[in-house]
Amino acid sequence: MAERIATVSRDTLETQIKVSVNLDGQGHFVAETGVPFLDHMLEQIARHGLIDLDIHAKGDLHIDEHHTVEDLGITLGQAFAKALDDKRGIRRYGHAYVPLDEALSRVVIDFSGRPGLFMDVEFTRAAIGRLDTQLFWEFFQGFVNHAQVTLHIDNLKGFNAHHQIETIFKAFGRALRMAVERDSRMAGQMPSTKGSL
Repeated sequence: MAERIATVSRDTLETQIKVSVNLDGQGHFVAETGVPFLDHMLEQIARHGLIDLDIHAKGDLHIDEHHTVEDLGITLGQAFAKALDDKRGIRRYGHAYVPLDEALSRVVIDFSGRPGLFMDVEFTRAAIGRLDTQLFWEFFQGFVNHAQVTLHIDNLKGFNAHHQIETIFKAFGRALRMAVERDSRMAGQMPSTKGSL
């Protein structure tokens, strides 16, 4: 079976990012982004998705975290697209509900080849530490556009903003794990009646 491993680098005047993924990993995680809370959330993707992630980023954090967070989403999306190749034999769809105390989130993903982000989250705080909660939308938008997926994110309950976003990232990891999993009944087949994704 072909390894589903990819490494992507993105170098701009604002950020220098390198992301390596192994979709059939064990949840190993290494990250140096300069944004500690984002590292904590990226680790949720690795651990709950059983995806090995190695992420290194240098960004213009002296301005703010915007470019780093957005470009990490872009680069991660590119790495997933590269690792999945033509997507033959995958389950394609994934979904998960994840609670954390009072918070509950649902994430549904389709590796459809059609990018679309539908995110319904009313954060109870404008920032977690100094990280603007609006930047999570930018992260997922970058991922969606470059992984070419349809992604629905709904925070159903929660009053603690940390819990809200953590349930989202854990559910995202679980949904990714389900969607990219090899389906023995679909071996070598395209999971679409169109013949391509």
